[in-house]
Amino acid sequence: MLGRLSSSQEELHSEELQEESRAVGCTRIKDCSDRQIVSVTGTLRTVTLRPRAGVPALEAELFDGSAALDVVWLGRRSITGIEPGRRIIASGRISMNHGRPVLFNPKYELRPVGQE
Repeated sequence: MLGRLSSSQEELHSEELQEESRAVGCTRIKDCSDRQIVSVTGTLRTVTLRPRAGVPALEAELFDGSAALDVVWLGRRSITGIEPGRRIIASGRISMNHGRPVLFNPKYELRPVGQE
């Protein structure tokens, strides 16, 4: 109890995200390896429109308390519900891009708002 009181807000949020990941049966991002098919869950930290090879691409950073990965939807300028602070479950094959895990065009499920 004393440990939780002296923990920072970010540490508490990380613990909560990791507990949620275990509860829904998802893989922790830090345990993902290249070419592995995974389901991960977490909070979207950032969402940006960044063209790739002249094609629109919506990119988001997903954080699960253990690490972060990039989620990229090619050919999309926006997706309703994909916004910073939203929790999602994303599934697909991990690719490594400059040493960072990336999910391209994943299946995703928006988590209900208000359960944070």
